[in-house]
Amino acid sequence: MADIFVDDGSWAVDTDTVRIIPGSGRDVHELRKTLGALEVPIHAIAGAAFEPARKGGYLRLRLRSGADPLTDIAAGALGAPADPYRLVIPKDRTGVAEYIAAEIRDLLAISPPSGPRDGFLLPGPDLPVTATAGDGTVSFDGARVHIEWTLFAKSAKQAAGPQEFPLSAITGVEWKPQSGVGYGSLRFRVRGEGPTRSSEEDPRCLAWGIQRYGGTTALVAAAVHARLSGRAKETPAPALPPAPASPSASAPPGPDVLIRRLSELGGLHRAGVLTDEEFSAAKQTLLQRISEL
Repeated sequence: MADIFVDDGSWAVDTDTVRIIPGSGRDVHELRKTLGALEVPIHAIAGAAFEPARKGGYLRLRLRSGADPLTDIAAGALGAPADPYRLVIPKDRTGVAEYIAAEIRDLLAISPPSGPRDGFLLPGPDLPVTATAGDGTVSFDGARVHIEWTLFAKSAKQAAGPQEFPLSAITGVEWKPQSGVGYGSLRFRVRGEGPTRSSEEDPRCLAWGIQRYGGTTALVAAAVHARLSGRAKETPAPALPPAPASPSASAPPGPDVLIRRLSELGGLHRAGVLTDEEFSAAKQTLLQRISEL
């Protein structure tokens, strides 16, 4: 097992899952805090990478298309601070982050994902889930969507009053972030809804123009999306930069690769990049994998 703990959160990797826990500081996005801890199956992951930056970098997962309702509904438009599969890494922890990314890639090489999926591999946000953004508050309990308007709602929405739709009447859900001078929106497609109106006038739609990420509205969209269909719509996952070439990229790591990794661990430990606890846990994992060859 390998893990990393930083102010932005923690990741723990074992042979079957990557456990992601968001940080609790005020710099951590509300969406990530509300979503909470995630257990990401290794077979739901398409790739992992460490992206260096001037002040450290970012550790990122790329999920398989159709594995996660949140990734599916956001379609690459979820802003970086709100992305639960992105961890901000300070400069003094970059060595650990690179090691974590390599460990995940090794696990994928040993047991690559294959075959069709019957449904999402992650369950989506816990219920009930509620979000407020711009002109309304929306909640979903698994059976019904309920919308209440705020004072910022246009007269057409105020006149329509609170809205409630049973899940059986909803044919689709669309989410997009606020960008530039355009509005962000969370729109529910309802059977027999009539002609489409602007997000500001449509009583089946929340709209926001100031809150850049729409608070936690993407979580409501993901929860509804997860329950409308047992199988994801095939949308491309956000691309990651090409991972550094390694012997494990095309084949499971052999004993020479694992022994070299063990030597690298020792160097990181002596340099102070790995703590005693991190070094001990990672060393035991590698020794076990060497003994199984």
